[in-house]
Amino acid sequence: MFPSLKNNKWLGSVASLLSSCLLCFVAFPCNAQNLVPNPSYEEADTCQLGLGFRFPEQGPLNWFSSNGTPDHLQSCLPYGSANGLPVNGFTFQQPFEGSSCIGMFSFYQNGIEEQREWVMVELLEPLVPGRTYYGSFHANAGFGGATQFPQIWLASSHIGMLFTMEARQWDFASPNPAYPNHAHIVRPEILADTVAWSLVSGSFVADSAYRYLMIGNFFNNAMTDTLHFADPNSVFPWYPRGYTLIDRVCVSEAPDGCEVAHAIVEEVVELPNVYPNPATGMLMIDHAEGQTVKIFDALGKVVWSGRVYSERQALGVENWARGIYVLQLEGNGVMKKVKFVLKE
Repeated sequence: MFPSLKNNKWLGSVASLLSSCLLCFVAFPCNAQNLVPNPSYEEADTCQLGLGFRFPEQGPLNWFSSNGTPDHLQSCLPYGSANGLPVNGFTFQQPFEGSSCIGMFSFYQNGIEEQREWVMVELLEPLVPGRTYYGSFHANAGFGGATQFPQIWLASSHIGMLFTMEARQWDFASPNPAYPNHAHIVRPEILADTVAWSLVSGSFVADSAYRYLMIGNFFNNAMTDTLHFADPNSVFPWYPRGYTLIDRVCVSEAPDGCEVAHAIVEEVVELPNVYPNPATGMLMIDHAEGQTVKIFDALGKVVWSGRVYSERQALGVENWARGIYVLQLEGNGVMKKVKFVLKE
């Protein structure tokens, strides 16, 4: 009995060691796993003609709307279809990869309520609090399209990723959600490239066991910067909307699990900026030395103009009317407009 028992223990130890080694071997590629199912929106029940989807069975599998009616754009549809590719009702663009992508309103200037469209997906496994995660997706600014008049004339900023604990299924009866003015990963610059796809990426430390990912612009109009693609005084009807295409979404625990632009932080720091926003008595203008400044009120009237002579310049606004303003910076052949708000 003893030799047999000893052999069994020895075999059990070997089996345990092999099992541990196997787990170690498997663990590494698992860390590089993309936690986003159907990341390029290729999987769908049907090749479906029509704008807008709310549920997974209406659009790309696993994805659903958490605000508004985003569009599943597919190459399998006839050329020029409302949600076809490369031409649809809002843009002319090839998908970043595969034959599908999604499109959504990332800005809507007018109407009773500010409008956005957000998409949502349940992750393959919850995030672990305290761990660092890397996220990315590719985005493109929609412009043109197959409709009689141009539908999208604005590029917008602050497209990003927001993680949540619960699903937020949108329906037509749902009220317009409050914008959190926050995202875990965000591109603060205006996304204005209508030709190439732009990488939006970053990392963050999970503070909760998030189960869901949302993509969109989670900032209100006052916090969102825009850029005109065309003259708003054109003879064509002007629809002040921003439409953004999204493709190849990734969330991973491994630093090399998702495509990340490592130099993005340095680039953002050097861009002209205004803060605090909202402001009360003092507005700071950063990284705009040598540039000329014009500030417009909500009616388009110039309320202040001048030149920035230092890297950081303070502007007293305590006596200005409370409301929304646009600060225009111009220099080095580049013009940038930044919205800011004065509050009580």
